[in-house]
Amino acid sequence: MDSSTAKEKLLLPDSGKEGEEEEQIWKRLWAESKKLWPVALPACLTRISMFGVFIISQVFMGHIGNTEFAALSLVFQILTRFSFGILMGMSSGLETLCGQAYGAKQYQMLGIYLQRSWLVESGFFLLLILPVFIFSAPILKLIGQTEEISEMANIISLWYIPIIFSYVFLYTIQMYLQAQSKNIIITWLSAITLIFHAFCTWILVEKMGLGIAGVMISMNIVSWIPIVGQLIFIFYGGCPETWTGFSMHAFSDLWPVFKLSLSSGVMLCLELWYSSILILFTGNTKNAEVTIDALSICLNINGLEMMLSFGFLAAASVRVSNELGRGNAKAAKFAIKVVLVTSMLVEAVLWVSVLVFRYKVSYIFSSSVEVAKEFSDLSIMLTFILILNSIQPVLSGVAVGAGWQTKVAYINIICYYCIGLPLGLLLYYVANLNLKGIWMGMIGGILIQTLVLLYYVYKTDWDNQVNY
Repeated sequence: MDSSTAKEKLLLPDSGKEGEEEEQIWKRLWAESKKLWPVALPACLTRISMFGVFIISQVFMGHIGNTEFAALSLVFQILTRFSFGILMGMSSGLETLCGQAYGAKQYQMLGIYLQRSWLVESGFFLLLILPVFIFSAPILKLIGQTEEISEMANIISLWYIPIIFSYVFLYTIQMYLQAQSKNIIITWLSAITLIFHAFCTWILVEKMGLGIAGVMISMNIVSWIPIVGQLIFIFYGGCPETWTGFSMHAFSDLWPVFKLSLSSGVMLCLELWYSSILILFTGNTKNAEVTIDALSICLNINGLEMMLSFGFLAAASVRVSNELGRGNAKAAKFAIKVVLVTSMLVEAVLWVSVLVFRYKVSYIFSSSVEVAKEFSDLSIMLTFILILNSIQPVLSGVAVGAGWQTKVAYINIICYYCIGLPLGLLLYYVANLNLKGIWMGMIGGILIQTLVLLYYVYKTDWDNQVNY
């Protein structure tokens, strides 16, 4: 036997093994994708529909007037994000509890956790959030917004109170259903809500001429439609294993739920409030209305991508928490890789779209040529944010699934508020880059936070995490 023949024989088994390994990887990838998309797709569609309600409202408000458009933008970007961050962040604590309990087959605990979260979040709403909306005008004036916009925002914020209270139930119920992969009902109700809002707002504003009141009446109605539908689904047999009715056990052991909810709320708040800082500095610009309008369009597009990202965040959280609950560290690690790559591929489409259509997008929201020019100028900064947002929320979802909320909160404080914000202020005041300077510094903070989370996930001993 010559040497070449021997080499061929030696290589053939190895080649076969490589082929088998490659086939095995594709099988695992397909199997994981079948588990991922039933969570990610409904979660993405649901959040896009929810965000679409605000987008529709802003489009109608933008054509009522620039002041009304700016006021609604302030309420949403500052006050609503403040509330959204607290309530959705606290709900992510429920996501950890429900996901791991479902993975461990402790089904009866999911309904108890849901009721405990309602109690904890209702208290936060009454004590912390409600006063902010009632006294929004002096708060906005204090942070540098003009009197005209602040007074208009106060009117809108009072209309917003029932909408914010609905978040107490909306996000907790969604986390509860997502942990069980019962997402279709959420998706259908969200789609119905979006269609109904567009039709209802058109009737109230265009046909009945109710203006601001018409927009806000429609928003109040549609904010409760998905909640009523989901509660009917849960109470009448949609979750027989996990919902056994209201229980007095919900009033016990509230402290652990409170601590995890608070950590989760702080973690997400620090992320959502970070982008709201940009709005705070618009009050000091020469043409505040135009700047707020253009920046709001940027933040709307960023928000749309964040809704996609939050969908993948939910998928990462559910998959990681379920696998950790089952004690399968290897599956948890593989799920992280699949969610991360999938998120980057999907959101690359939005990133390319912004680059291609950046001169035309603003006219959807406003007919102002000045706003269009300002948006085009800011859109380059937006593209950098979109790239990072395809990675960072997924890593946050991994943190939620593993129960690392407190650790990530500290990482966010350091990266965002000790590095990114000071750097932005330096570029704003010293380098005279104005709003772009603040944004550049903040992008730097997000980049550092993303790299830290990537390192943390990479270095984690997932076998030990199973027993944590």
